[in-house]
Amino acid sequence: QVRLAESGGGLVQPGGSLRLSCAASGFRLEYYAIGWFRQAPGKAREGVSCIKGRDAITWYSDSVKDRFTISRDNDKNTAYLQINDLKPDDTGVYFCATADLLIAGPSCSRMDYWGEGTLVTVSS
Repeated sequence: QVRLAESGGGLVQPGGSLRLSCAASGFRLEYYAIGWFRQAPGKAREGVSCIKGRDAITWYSDSVKDRFTISRDNDKNTAYLQINDLKPDDTGVYFCATADLLIAGPSCSRMDYWGEGTLVTVSS
């Protein structure tokens, strides 16, 4: 059974950093596409980053590429999203998702399984 569990969210002041985790079970994430998405209050969900396959090919949206870093630990079967220089506009629920490499697409826009999300609030 495929499961994804996000953690690491919280309340952070502007300029701070967070590392979000996405613990996977039921599959080996190094063989799949893992994407991070966020949904700000009142807005549509958007993809922010993706890491794919054994070559760990990464993708970032233009709005976050200078501040977000995606990574994974194959031994822990966990993906991460490091977020630096947090801004109030980064506030939202962050989700991780997965799909087969042949389905996910270049920016992981087509994902099959989703976690429940972790809330990030950036405020002073």
